[in-house]
Amino acid sequence: MIYLHTILRAPKPIRSSTNTLQTREIRPSTQRTNIMDSTTIEARQWINNEYINSTGETITIRNPNDDSVIGEMQISGEAEMNAAVTAARAAFETGDWSRYTGAQRAACMNKFADLLETEAAKIAKIESSCMGMPISVMQGALVPRAAKSFRFYAGFADKIQGETFPIEDNSYRIVQYEPLGVCAGICAWNFTLIFLGWKLAPALAAGNTYIFKSSEKAPFSLQAVAPLFKEAGFPPGVVNFITGDGKTGALLAHHMDIDKIAFTGSNNVGRKIQEASAKSNLKKVSLELGGKSPAIVFDDVDAATVIPLLVRGFLWNSGQICFCPSRLLLQKKIAAPFTAALKGAFTGALGMTGNQLEAQTVFGPLADKSQLESVLGYIESGRSEAELLVGGARHGDTGNFVQPTIFINPKDDAKIYREEIFGPVLVIKTFDTEEEAVRIANDTSFGLSACIYTANVSRALVLASKIKAGTVSINGPYMPDFNTPFGGWKESGSGRECGKQAMDAYLQTKTIKINLM
Repeated sequence: MIYLHTILRAPKPIRSSTNTLQTREIRPSTQRTNIMDSTTIEARQWINNEYINSTGETITIRNPNDDSVIGEMQISGEAEMNAAVTAARAAFETGDWSRYTGAQRAACMNKFADLLETEAAKIAKIESSCMGMPISVMQGALVPRAAKSFRFYAGFADKIQGETFPIEDNSYRIVQYEPLGVCAGICAWNFTLIFLGWKLAPALAAGNTYIFKSSEKAPFSLQAVAPLFKEAGFPPGVVNFITGDGKTGALLAHHMDIDKIAFTGSNNVGRKIQEASAKSNLKKVSLELGGKSPAIVFDDVDAATVIPLLVRGFLWNSGQICFCPSRLLLQKKIAAPFTAALKGAFTGALGMTGNQLEAQTVFGPLADKSQLESVLGYIESGRSEAELLVGGARHGDTGNFVQPTIFINPKDDAKIYREEIFGPVLVIKTFDTEEEAVRIANDTSFGLSACIYTANVSRALVLASKIKAGTVSINGPYMPDFNTPFGGWKESGSGRECGKQAMDAYLQTKTIKINLM
């Protein structure tokens, strides 16, 4: 639970910043970008083990805390995309990588993990500056977690086993598992480095080559990470990083020479990627999409223990987490006092909100202006769909900050109750019985995660089996682990990341039949 160890500390209250809004500005392409304190990083594309300039335009990336310009993100176009795919295909088919043993792949991956940890402070600062997550979490938890993912999958690289079957009907049969080929990943902006470990590490362990696109909201950390793969011994073309907006992602999804694409992001974009696969070469698709996860709290819990877990589990990264419990279901007997205490905790969270680059900050800004406007739009909609308990407004005159917000007793068809908000907006409903709690929890098109809080572990285990979600946590917020499968049911996606299942998804099966003479 390294995430919780980091975010559940008792920070000193600080004042939130007063900043201007983030905007997207299109400009001609440039080579490099300067980040805070004169730290220089590359904004170019990383293809075939070298940086190259894209021929397109750029998008101005701004710090969500103070609106300062971080740099110009290049938009990768068709020429850069084809160059990346060509390099990846050559590396897979005929390059040195195609002859690497599992042990050699593992050595490269372990070396990369070491280098990533060495550069943790720099990379964390870049990522935190772009998307607003507190640097204490970024450097203390997320970067080390990404490194551990690479080490975990490195352990599988030389253990890909096949099968044989006894001679029958004068034939001998062999089943072997082979890499898919050229794979691609598109990730959301909230956990870029974690997604790097979840997607790229199992693919490399299996022997694939990869093209990775970060979000246009947080594009620079992976471009800074890119040379570490070369330093770790990965041959040219094995790992490629491109940047761009939705048009760049569409080029990846429609490309005829990509064998698999893994996507983390919204349901709407996930559907488009699935459709693009069907309309192109039927590439394999893994989708980790949205959530509207329930947290069920029974009347036998200790509120003083549970409320801090709920607050930090929901509000860390300012609610911008797909698996966070954004629907709170309270047993009616404790609803009134529990809600009152929770209101106080949400109000107190404002004192922990501020500049994401200050070590004591617990809750940073939303990622950019568009995310701020989206969350405020949901809050405005909620005013006519439910009862506002606390919050409900922007925090401060400037900057991408929103007050931690709670709505109670929403209508069944309320947008704030049905749709993923991706911000610090919690919705509360009440229930009487276990059966009612399960019914309400499952009354959603999503199925990513759920939490159950009760002193009765037997009840929790029974309910966990009835919840229609890919992950369930008992007496604590759910936090994915790299060694166990993570993914959703229903419209929360298909396929799994993390665990051995993630690497299996980057392998394909071949059966060889030998007819004995």
